[in-house]
Order: sequence, then C-alpha cells, then structure tokens
Amino acid sequence: MQSNPDITKDMSFNDFKNEIINDYTIAVTSRECSLLGRREVLTGKAKFGIFGDGKEIPQLAWAKAFINGDFRSGYYRDQTFMMAIGKLTIQEFFAGLYGHNDIEADPMTAGRQMGGHFGTHSLDKNYNWKDLTKQKNSSADVSPTASQMPRLLGLAQASKIYRNVKGIDTTNFSTNGNEVAWGTIGNASTK
Repeated sequence: MQSNPDITKDMSFNDFKNEIINDYTIAVTSRECSLLGRREVLTGKAKFGIFGDGKEIPQLAWAKAFINGDFRSGYYRDQTFMMAIGKLTIQEFFAGLYGHNDIEADPMTAGRQMGGHFGTHSLDKNYNWKDLTKQKNSSADVSPTASQMPRLLGLAQASKIYRNVKGIDTTNFSTNGNEVAWGTIGNASTK
C-alpha cells in the first residue's frame, strides 16, 4: 500500500491512474481506521486513541516528497503519512490501539506508549546501528504537546553539522547533510 515517492519521472496514464487509486485506497483505509478506532475507544474496548481523520490529503502529498534518509518528528495524527510510506499497516495500527505487547505486532512501541506514537527503529535486532540513509526515519512521538519541535530542530541541526563540520563519520547517519527533517504540529501547540 506504500505510496510511490518518485514524482520526478514521467508517468504513463495507467501509472497515473494506479497512483491515484493507490492514494485513494490509503486515504480511505486511514479514515476507516480512525472511525473504527474511535468507536473502539468510546465503547471501552481500546485504552485511548487520538486519530488522524481529516489529515489524509496533505499527508499523502508529504509522503511523496519524503525520501530515504529523511526524518519525521511529528505527532499522533500522522497515521496516513506512516501508512503511505509503508511504515504502518492496519494490523499494526490496531495493535498499537490495544496496547499489544509484542514488538512484531506493534513495531512502534510494543504497547509501551499510547497508540499513535509512530516511530521507526534505528538499531537492528543485535543493537547495531542501521543505515539510516537507506530508510525512512520517524522519531518516536511523545505525549506532551509540541514536544516534537525541539527534537525536530535537533534533527535539522544534526544535518547542518554533518554538512559543515569536516571529519565527522557520517556512515549510516547522513548523506552529506542533505536529509530533510520534517515536522507536524497540532493547533493546540501553536498558541
């Protein structure tokens, strides 16, 4: 279900049609997850949930520009984006909502945080650094409003340091400081 982020290549009509259908499928799937998830929370079957309905279209557009090596520091309404970059499935969404304690079921936090705290892993199963330049990265969300913004600035500052300071080993972390740090924030955090 991952969105195709290569927007620079020429597309045939069929490729364009398939891309539109794929985007529509992701948007509808994300919206239905929000609606079903809200029902599960309101009926007491799930612990807590905040959902991303209404944010589908901008998040699909964002996913098309987000490339390997980039970092996301967002908030709990970014579920459509995570689905579009292939880092969140329906099953994983609901595993997070129900607080499933298996890392295979809920790869974000294994039930240790609130559902919607989206993140990717920087370490492999042997606790070695992954090559972060070859994956789409998401810094795990935390609950306090706007707490993602200082981290976003830190990620951007790291890229600037990788670009401008000579002698730093950038292996696995940066491609000459060319990665982008992307962030999202909610209305409550902008006051």
